[in-house]
Amino acid sequence: MSEKEERPIVVKRRARSAHGHHGGAWKIAYADFMTAMMAFFLLMWLLSSATSKELTGIAEYFRTPLMVALTGGRNAADNSGVIPGGGTDTTRTDGQQSRGDQVRSRQAMSAELAERAEAHRLRELKSRIEKAIESNPTLKQFRKQLLIDVTTEGLRIQIVDDQNRPMFANASAQVQPYMRDILREIGKSLNDVPNRISLSGHTDATAYAQGDKSYSNWELSADRANASRRELIAGGLDGEKVLRVVGLASTVPLDRDNAYNPINRRISIIVLNRRAEQSVKQEADQPTIDAANARGAGSDAVNAVINGELPAPPAPPAAPGAAMR
Repeated sequence: MSEKEERPIVVKRRARSAHGHHGGAWKIAYADFMTAMMAFFLLMWLLSSATSKELTGIAEYFRTPLMVALTGGRNAADNSGVIPGGGTDTTRTDGQQSRGDQVRSRQAMSAELAERAEAHRLRELKSRIEKAIESNPTLKQFRKQLLIDVTTEGLRIQIVDDQNRPMFANASAQVQPYMRDILREIGKSLNDVPNRISLSGHTDATAYAQGDKSYSNWELSADRANASRRELIAGGLDGEKVLRVVGLASTVPLDRDNAYNPINRRISIIVLNRRAEQSVKQEADQPTIDAANARGAGSDAVNAVINGELPAPPAPPAAPGAAMR
């Protein structure tokens, strides 16, 4: 056997390895890249279409410190110009609201909600007073002389006169017993709301025989309103709740067609809403007389009567020929 034939034959086999699968990671990266490019082109398009005022507003927004943004404090965007307090609002265009406008808008909304809640309380008070009248046999018989409604000033309770059942003695401020019961019963209910009270006295057009020389319907209506105030307080009303007591004589008749109608003789009690109360207070904040120069022998006594510290002087007896009013 030859040497060539004796050499063994060696066969080498190599294992074949398949190429690894790359997966979809490249697709996610490509999608992120396309999204970023889309956002970039949208940003460039928006910036190219924005006005210079809008760009200024955007720049001021990104200059707001983090603490100011979290706490809602004052920042550069609050300024309407380079110097605080001056210039025009460069960050505002038509249809946009500045921060000041947004604050005022929220305040107006809060005021509106407060007015609605107050109106609801006044309607509830009206319902309670009406139920108290119906459940009280003494007051129920005088129901026709009680007019209760809600006006722009608040809840109005009017006690009107009747030809056969007058509220006061003839031509005086002396309260009749049934009128006293009505006022004291109402006084118990008016403390249920925080609103202040306004009282006004009214007469018909019948004049005194002596005219306006000494005592007229003006004094009579004011005295009757103040007498009603005292009865309300006697019934439990907190005296601090009374904001105004006035006499209007026959200037505001309930029956405008007949100035001599007995229903024009009435006492009007208004539970003032907040807006009407502020209006009355603003009148007091704008005096027309310098109090420092208003001096006189009887000024202290007059002020004491006005403030309710002293009782008002009694009305003079009815003049001869004075009609029932």
